[in-house]
Amino acid sequence: MKRFYYISDDLDDLERIEHALEAGGIARPQIYLLSNDDVGLEHRDVNRVASFLKTDVIHAGEIGAVLGLAVASVILIVSHLSGIAAQVGWAPFIFLAIIGFGFATWEAGFIGMQMPNVHFIRFEKALEQGRHVLFVETDREDQLKLKTIIKQYPGLERAGTEVTHTGVLMMMLKYWERFRSWALVFQGRPRRQQ
Repeated sequence: MKRFYYISDDLDDLERIEHALEAGGIARPQIYLLSNDDVGLEHRDVNRVASFLKTDVIHAGEIGAVLGLAVASVILIVSHLSGIAAQVGWAPFIFLAIIGFGFATWEAGFIGMQMPNVHFIRFEKALEQGRHVLFVETDREDQLKLKTIIKQYPGLERAGTEVTHTGVLMMMLKYWERFRSWALVFQGRPRRQQ
């Protein structure tokens, strides 16, 4: 997957762009709007970045999980090599390893909640100036759709790209959105207006 970033000053324009992207075949879970103007976003039909994703909780939690795995491994290896696991049994050491893994993951995630998302740090200045960031997760098929639609909005400033590893997540979110849309129609509720 490849993520494309765009910056704009106009929330109304970004709302129109998001709807054009959805109408063009890019699923809503692939399109996000990052802004410090929570009140402005509240009055618009846009897929905004959740507040916890503005922090680095997921990235830090992943680092903590790797460290926790190392801690758990050390606990199990030391208990095996020292011979104490053979005398007492493995249950307390397995339990201690699980606690070590969980604590390292939790603590790193907690630290990450205090820091901005590593992917959004470069946009802090623009966000502080009242600008807004649109980003779109695309696979190869969606990149052509994105470029075709974005050409229609010359006021949109391109702000970079990056490769992400969210392919499986985006696929699951696409199917969830299709199911959700089907379920609303099945229940007799209208679909969200495009």
